[in-house]
Amino acid sequence: MKSVLTITLNPAIDKTVIVDRFVVGGLNRIEPIPQLDPGGKGVNVAKVLKNFDVPVIATGFVAGKQGEHLLSSLEKRGIATSFIKVDGETRTNLKIVDKANKQTTEVNEAGFQVSVCDLDSLFNHLSRLYDHTSHVVLGGSIPLGAPKDIYQQLIEHAKNHQVKIILDADGEAFRLGVKAGPFAIKPNLYELEQFVDQKLPTYEDIEKAARNLICDYNIQLVVVSLGKEGALFITNESSVFADALSIKAKSSVGAGDSMVAMIIYSLVKNLALEELAIWSVTAGSVTASKSGTEVCSLEEVAASLDKINVKHL
Repeated sequence: MKSVLTITLNPAIDKTVIVDRFVVGGLNRIEPIPQLDPGGKGVNVAKVLKNFDVPVIATGFVAGKQGEHLLSSLEKRGIATSFIKVDGETRTNLKIVDKANKQTTEVNEAGFQVSVCDLDSLFNHLSRLYDHTSHVVLGGSIPLGAPKDIYQQLIEHAKNHQVKIILDADGEAFRLGVKAGPFAIKPNLYELEQFVDQKLPTYEDIEKAARNLICDYNIQLVVVSLGKEGALFITNESSVFADALSIKAKSSVGAGDSMVAMIIYSLVKNLALEELAIWSVTAGSVTASKSGTEVCSLEEVAASLDKINVKHL
């Protein structure tokens, strides 16, 4: 059986600290033991896929002692890794959880810088990994030194190896990546509006914009996240809206990555679009109901599927 490959070019150690009430410009005392987790979009997706018993390999770049810690943490979770080591130091992303206001503030470092040789090594490395890969998850920030079109290059390279890419990024990296025609994309509404350079106030407007992307760039699936409202799932043949669970949200960290992991799970299992929508939105909602960087399990998601409402557009 082929594996899912997650590519994280700029991973991080996520350091989560908890305060009673976060005071901007004031003194904040954290609870005694901060939580340290391997992070970055692809890494987070790999953690969730492991929970779902989907064969997964995490790859990308790592650097320094923080990178060694990240690899060790993933291996302790039973996640196979195949990262390229580069000079510098893997970044730390600070997540400040405000217990009183139930808000999480994120402070992310830029991370290490990669060279042309590092990028050449990545493409050669991926060529070997793709022989055993069915789907690829690509997303998150890009490291210093990488060209703005690196995702576009990676998507074109993956398509040459007949693997399906799911892109979850933002900004210029997303805009250029879309033009390479990945198999699926998962923008939020703001990111889609930025791409089409117009407001999309209704579901019909969102659906039309997504269908234009499908037509123009040969994308097979567009998932538009609407946050606590749910998400739209659009293919060339069908469109559905799935509302989110009614939950007491504790943290948005990892919710989108859980959705991506469940999209992959659903594709691997050949689920119909309506089922994919239900499973994916449920996964994001369950993770959002958890504290810090905790993510959903397959059992938790399955237990809440009947609470999701779906309608065809």
